[in-house]
Amino acid sequence: MSDALHPEDRKIITLARSTRARNGVPEGAAVRDETGRTYVAGTVALQSLSLSALQTAVAMAVASGATSLEAAAVVSEADAVAEADRAAVRDLGGAGTPVLLAGPDGAVRATVTAG
Repeated sequence: MSDALHPEDRKIITLARSTRARNGVPEGAAVRDETGRTYVAGTVALQSLSLSALQTAVAMAVASGATSLEAAAVVSEADAVAEADRAAVRDLGGAGTPVLLAGPDGAVRATVTAG
Protein backbone atom coordinates (compact mmCIF):
# COMPACT_ATOMS: atom_id res chain seq x y z
CA MET A 1 0.00 0.00 0.00
CA SER A 2 1.10 3.52 -0.63
CA ASP A 3 2.69 5.39 2.26
CA ALA A 4 1.03 8.54 0.88
CA LEU A 5 -2.36 7.32 2.13
CA HIS A 6 -3.81 8.87 5.23
CA PRO A 7 -3.51 6.38 8.13
CA GLU A 8 -7.31 6.22 8.50
CA ASP A 9 -7.67 5.33 4.80
CA ARG A 10 -4.97 2.70 5.15
CA LYS A 11 -6.93 1.32 8.10
CA ILE A 12 -10.16 0.82 6.16
CA ILE A 13 -8.27 -0.87 3.32
CA THR A 14 -6.61 -3.21 5.81
CA LEU A 15 -9.98 -4.01 7.42
CA ALA A 16 -11.59 -4.67 4.04
CA ARG A 17 -8.70 -6.86 2.95
CA SER A 18 -8.81 -8.86 6.18
CA THR A 19 -12.55 -9.45 5.88
CA ARG A 20 -12.20 -10.63 2.29
CA ALA A 21 -9.47 -13.09 3.22
CA ARG A 22 -11.03 -14.31 6.46
CA ASN A 23 -14.46 -14.94 4.96
CA GLY A 24 -13.28 -16.21 1.58
CA VAL A 25 -15.54 -13.82 -0.31
CA PRO A 26 -14.90 -12.06 -3.64
CA GLU A 27 -14.88 -8.59 -2.06
CA GLY A 28 -14.26 -6.97 1.30
CA ALA A 29 -15.25 -3.41 2.10
CA ALA A 30 -15.10 -0.88 4.90
CA VAL A 31 -16.60 2.55 5.40
CA ARG A 32 -15.82 5.28 7.94
CA ASP A 33 -18.68 7.41 9.22
CA GLU A 34 -18.75 11.05 10.31
CA THR A 35 -17.66 10.11 13.84
CA GLY A 36 -14.74 7.95 12.73
CA ARG A 37 -16.47 4.63 13.39
CA THR A 38 -15.78 1.89 10.85
CA TYR A 39 -18.09 -0.74 9.43
CA VAL A 40 -16.66 -3.77 7.66
CA ALA A 41 -18.40 -6.32 5.45
CA GLY A 42 -17.93 -8.97 2.81
CA THR A 43 -20.00 -9.94 -0.17
CA VAL A 44 -23.45 -11.35 0.66
CA ALA A 45 -24.51 -14.06 -1.79
CA LEU A 46 -27.66 -15.81 -0.65
CA GLN A 47 -30.33 -17.28 -2.86
CA SER A 48 -32.73 -14.54 -1.80
CA LEU A 49 -30.28 -11.67 -1.21
CA SER A 50 -27.23 -10.45 -3.11
CA LEU A 51 -25.24 -7.43 -1.94
CA SER A 52 -21.76 -6.32 -2.76
CA ALA A 53 -19.38 -5.88 0.12
CA LEU A 54 -19.59 -2.08 -0.16
CA GLN A 55 -23.40 -2.09 -0.22
CA THR A 56 -23.37 -4.29 2.88
CA ALA A 57 -20.91 -2.02 4.70
CA VAL A 58 -23.04 1.04 3.90
CA ALA A 59 -26.17 -0.79 5.10
CA MET A 60 -24.40 -1.68 8.35
CA ALA A 61 -23.45 1.96 8.85
CA VAL A 62 -27.03 3.10 8.26
CA ALA A 63 -28.42 0.40 10.56
CA SER A 64 -26.01 1.58 13.26
CA GLY A 65 -27.16 5.19 13.05
CA ALA A 66 -24.51 6.77 10.82
CA THR A 67 -25.71 9.93 9.13
CA SER A 68 -22.78 10.47 6.76
CA LEU A 69 -19.59 8.85 5.47
CA GLU A 70 -16.06 10.23 5.35
CA ALA A 71 -14.60 7.50 3.12
CA ALA A 72 -15.12 4.02 1.73
CA ALA A 73 -12.80 1.26 0.56
CA VAL A 74 -13.34 -1.92 -1.39
CA VAL A 75 -10.84 -4.72 -1.93
CA SER A 76 -11.57 -6.66 -5.08
CA GLU A 77 -10.09 -8.08 -8.23
CA ALA A 78 -12.39 -5.76 -10.21
CA ASP A 79 -10.90 -3.02 -12.34
CA ALA A 80 -13.42 -0.38 -11.24
CA VAL A 81 -15.89 0.40 -8.48
CA ALA A 82 -19.36 -0.61 -9.61
CA GLU A 83 -21.87 2.20 -10.13
CA ALA A 84 -24.29 0.55 -7.68
CA ASP A 85 -21.57 0.66 -5.02
CA ARG A 86 -20.78 4.29 -5.71
CA ALA A 87 -24.52 5.07 -5.53
CA ALA A 88 -24.80 3.46 -2.08
CA VAL A 89 -21.87 5.53 -0.82
CA ARG A 90 -23.30 8.66 -2.46
CA ASP A 91 -26.70 8.12 -0.80
CA LEU A 92 -25.15 8.29 2.67
CA GLY A 93 -21.96 10.28 2.19
CA GLY A 94 -22.65 12.57 -0.74
CA ALA A 95 -21.14 12.85 -4.19
CA GLY A 96 -17.71 13.93 -2.96
CA THR A 97 -17.08 10.95 -0.68
CA PRO A 98 -13.85 9.22 -1.71
CA VAL A 99 -14.01 5.54 -2.61
CA LEU A 100 -10.71 3.67 -2.63
CA LEU A 101 -10.36 0.56 -4.78
CA ALA A 102 -7.57 -1.80 -3.76
CA GLY A 103 -6.46 -5.14 -5.12
CA PRO A 104 -6.24 -8.27 -2.99
CA ASP A 105 -2.65 -7.31 -2.12
CA GLY A 106 -3.90 -4.04 -0.58
CA ALA A 107 -2.37 -1.83 -3.27
CA VAL A 108 -4.66 1.06 -4.17
CA ARG A 109 -5.64 0.84 -7.83
CA ALA A 110 -7.91 3.86 -7.96
CA THR A 111 -9.55 6.54 -5.90
CA VAL A 112 -12.85 7.88 -7.21
CA THR A 113 -15.64 9.91 -5.72
CA ALA A 114 -19.08 8.53 -5.08
CA GLY A 115 -20.51 11.17 -7.42
